[in-house]
Amino acid sequence: MNRRRAGRRISSHSQRRGAPSGGQWRQTNKDQWQDEGTPQVREVVGEQQRPRQHGREAGPRGTCQTMCPARELRDREAQNRLHRFEMLPGTERDRRPRGDPLRAVKEYSRPAAGKDSTNPTELRPPAVLLKTVRYLIDEITAPSHQHPWTEVYSFVFDRLRSVKQDMIIQRVSGSDCVAILERTVRFLIYASYRLCGEPLRLYDPRINDTHLQEYLSWLLDCYATGSEAHPNQEEFQALALLYNLGSARATQHIMELPERLRSTPAITLALSINQAFLERNPVRLLRLARRLNFLQTCALHRHLAACRRDLLLVYSHGFSSRNCRFPLERLSQLLSLDTLLTAQLCQTYGVEVNQDNQVVFSKAAFSEPEQGKLHCNLYHSIVSEKQKDLTVQNIIHGCA
Repeated sequence: MNRRRAGRRISSHSQRRGAPSGGQWRQTNKDQWQDEGTPQVREVVGEQQRPRQHGREAGPRGTCQTMCPARELRDREAQNRLHRFEMLPGTERDRRPRGDPLRAVKEYSRPAAGKDSTNPTELRPPAVLLKTVRYLIDEITAPSHQHPWTEVYSFVFDRLRSVKQDMIIQRVSGSDCVAILERTVRFLIYASYRLCGEPLRLYDPRINDTHLQEYLSWLLDCYATGSEAHPNQEEFQALALLYNLGSARATQHIMELPERLRSTPAITLALSINQAFLERNPVRLLRLARRLNFLQTCALHRHLAACRRDLLLVYSHGFSSRNCRFPLERLSQLLSLDTLLTAQLCQTYGVEVNQDNQVVFSKAAFSEPEQGKLHCNLYHSIVSEKQKDLTVQNIIHGCA
């Protein structure tokens, strides 16, 4: 009896050892821009990840011509799970509001065992998916002054995930795929700036970053494998580098681009900023950043806090003298901040500003602020000044 039990255990162990591991059927995204050690996206639909563009196997084709399948709309109506953006006007206060077929958008649902995710009547074809994305931009994000932008972001983020899910199942490629991904990337980059500093319960920057990296990787893969011309490629190659400043993978990718593309103005500027970042030259980086457009500065903005910190640290060592004084106005120009915010930032890092508006640098006095004391969104002026009259709609559609 003991031998039989031992034999069973050995057999079971060999089966487990020979079984395919999770890494074999969940393909790792080789083009992920994050360095090793940062979380990577494994967005799985059944057992299928985002398709590589060179795959020839055809996926199912959707037949749903509305933004939300009729069955899902009925189910969510019955379960009272409609978002207020989807309710039929005049029924919002009803005990069970009705859904508006012209406003309801298919929500993201996690893959579940036994659930058929390839039913054509539940899938939207590429043209309908692009129409859905345009609707989300034009009708939800554009009039965002009517609702808190955190609510707008939450709704649009979820519905874009459902768009991606339909694209993955159908293995969508081509111009419609690129158009959808470009607008999604712009939306997430803009959100990373606009919602910076919001409470985690309303906006999680790490989740936004994880999905943005996946969309960027997918988009750049489309550029590399597609045969058609992509007029916005320069814009997004530069955005990818600015967002992933200092990343060896992002830099290598840019250097492997054709010379005609690598020498374009946007990519040349992004490379110069990346070089300044790698050389720990914050003065040059901030000077070059003034030449960026609004969305490019949004992509760069998450690196600005560290850049300004490095500048104050370098100056605290270079001008550390009892008799040395540095003009506050000059420092504010270097930091791309007004004098009031510059003085406030100096105080946060223990740098003294005297009554004559002169900065007294001291390497002994420089100190790191306590966690949560430095609020990045207070120092967004270099970004906000570039927005000017640009609307959210123009930013995400790329009409700037």
